[in-house]
Amino acid sequence: MTTATMPREYVLRKQHPIGFNAGHPEISKNPYGILAGVKEGAAFQDGEWGAAICDTMAPAEGDIVVKGKGGLCGFKSTNLDFVLRQNEIKNVIMGGFLTNCCVESTMRTAYENGYKVYTLKDCCAATSQAAQDAAIEHNFGMFSIPSVSSELIDTIG
Repeated sequence: MTTATMPREYVLRKQHPIGFNAGHPEISKNPYGILAGVKEGAAFQDGEWGAAICDTMAPAEGDIVVKGKGGLCGFKSTNLDFVLRQNEIKNVIMGGFLTNCCVESTMRTAYENGYKVYTLKDCCAATSQAAQDAAIEHNFGMFSIPSVSSELIDTIG
């Protein structure tokens, strides 16, 4: 199926900022990988700009803010699956940062949870072009329908 033939029962705009308590006690005392950098850099601390939704993407009236994101996947530790199922959402359109981390984790879980997943190649970013290209080339098609925003905008109007 191409984005031009995508079913129309899909629209629920949601937001889910990541946030940790001051000092990041949720993260291990000896973290490794990306969480080591999050903790060392005091990133995504609740109440600080790094855990806030940027002004241009601020929730509009009627938007649902998904709560509880304290990790890399948008489904783990949040109410996202509950919100989607309660609103009878069958399709998930994905974009975000980091392509090869949070976007991929959420994309895979959405796929495994039975949603039809559309991942926007032009609305994701990684820390390098090589990482971005590898994720799109090798992973997007395994767990989603790789798409571009202009096609979806034309489809959903």
